[in-house]
Amino acid sequence: MKPNIANGVWPTMITPFTEANEVDYDALKRLVDWYIAHGVDGLFAVCQSSEMFFLSLEERVKLASAVVEYAAGRVPVIASGHISDSFEDQVEELKLLADTGVDALVLITNRLAGEQESDEVWKANLERLLEHIPQHIPLSFYECPFPYKRLISPELLKWCGETGRFFFLKDTSCDIENIRAKMEAIQGTGLKLYNANTSTLLDTLKLGVAGYSGIMANFHPELYVWLVRHGLEKPAEAEQLSAVLTMSSFIEKQLYPVNAKYYLMLEGVLTNCVTRSKNHQDLSATFRLEVEQLHQLTQAYVKQYSI
Repeated sequence: MKPNIANGVWPTMITPFTEANEVDYDALKRLVDWYIAHGVDGLFAVCQSSEMFFLSLEERVKLASAVVEYAAGRVPVIASGHISDSFEDQVEELKLLADTGVDALVLITNRLAGEQESDEVWKANLERLLEHIPQHIPLSFYECPFPYKRLISPELLKWCGETGRFFFLKDTSCDIENIRAKMEAIQGTGLKLYNANTSTLLDTLKLGVAGYSGIMANFHPELYVWLVRHGLEKPAEAEQLSAVLTMSSFIEKQLYPVNAKYYLMLEGVLTNCVTRSKNHQDLSATFRLEVEQLHQLTQAYVKQYSI
């Protein structure tokens, strides 16, 4: 069955925590509403931005279920949580996550082979895994950078698209020519490519990528929504906005996802910036000021572009 996978902007969701470092489901509900109010087309839950490597299996499953519940059919939801090393554990976690009602289940490319193993090993492991995932469950890929980045070759991607089981690829190549080759490989299949990289986004929209799925949609998703929806019809405005977004995206290198949570505090969505993957106390006064200035810049462009 073809899933409900819309073109557009898909934030890689963060996970709010309480001061006691438990998942904060009240804040999560506010966050889902915030994303949707800012025009996103879908939600990617239980990913690296969600700190999935720092969540128990029970937490990953409950988190995916909650996002599906809170989205309430307003936008489609996909989720990963595919972090285990052993084949048996991967089968267990993927089946449990598939049962949460997500629109598609996301496989992590680096879980299918070791860093030094060949594409042949990767494909064989994927074929074996597919035998254990029910046929009716739509699947996706995420080229997650941790613990190492494994890009899918255009040749392998073509094979994946032709299986008819894959519908979404979060591409992290940050390379226009790599994306061009992938787009040619998946032509005629149901597989769509979503760029995670800001600087190459506008050029790849011209190549026909389906949209954006990346970190910066946790800061100002509305600006990415405008770029994806209007970038090709309003090239001058799009070029200017693309340049602003690219420079703004350097904040990814600051203290993410702590800084994204601070931005969402400025938005009135979260009440703290507690994380498990980083020490939130390392968000210095200067870092906070930089996030505050990004927030001000966003408001200026929201006004300028009548968003």
